Amino acid sequence: MNLHEKRILITGGTSGIGLALATQALRRGASVLVTGRRKAAVDAALAQLQAEGGKVHGVAADVSTSAGRAATLNAARERLGGLDVLVNNAGAVRAGRLETMTDAEVDAMVGTNLLGPIFLTRDALPMLRASGEALVVNVSSGIALVPMPFYAVYAAVKAAVVRFGDAMRRELHGEGVNVLNAYPTATDTPMMKTGNPSVPLEGADAVALAIAEAIEQGSRELIRGGEARLQLMAQERSTPETLDARFAAMKPTLERAVANHHAL
Repeated sequence: MNLHEKRILITGGTSGIGLALATQALRRGASVLVTGRRKAAVDAALAQLQAEGGKVHGVAADVSTSAGRAATLNAARERLGGLDVLVNNAGAVRAGRLETMTDAEVDAMVGTNLLGPIFLTRDALPMLRASGEALVVNVSSGIALVPMPFYAVYAAVKAAVVRFGDAMRRELHGEGVNVLNAYPTATDTPMMKTGNPSVPLEGADAVALAIAEAIEQGSRELIRGGEARLQLMAQERSTPETLDARFAAMKPTLERAVANHHAL
């Protein structure tokens, strides 16, 4: 897909991967609408993005709510005049042992990472169909491919949104709407500020560039993390017990490291 003159909606577009992807889209001649839950964050993102030139808009809305999704799609109709690309990027995470999590924390992860993309995609389909050449991009996580202890709910919803995307690709085949699933590795974003990562973080700009190129190439998936990620995926499929043992040895250190990883 050539992004020139395409109309793109990016949820969670005020920081991190979403903001960097909005920049890439504008540089390719697209019109962009970014969402964020806080108006101050939306205004700050717009100020940065407007320096790139091109057509960029913002809306303060929580896409995990029906009102927020309605406001988002109304803004796409009014400001973009339709929609060619929907990027389900908004995310929420709370690490730790499952039994320590509150109902509200679990609900926030399910609502933002899974139900929000499902309902927003459903409600955006009339505009996407009208495009004639449309795309849904689901920004998942490497944890969906290689689940880690203390991220049980996050791993579950990030894996589920990919299976949703795969099923929708087949459901929409031949109807002018395609699906791309992206699996970033640990990325230097505000969501990771409390994560105390023990691995190097990839820059959001690099991830966004890779997603933009995957869109242009018509890819069905994008997996970041290089050869190391591919090796972990191979172990996960063929000898998962080796990863069980590896994570068991890391458990005490990992539990302490992720204790404060909270971005809801």
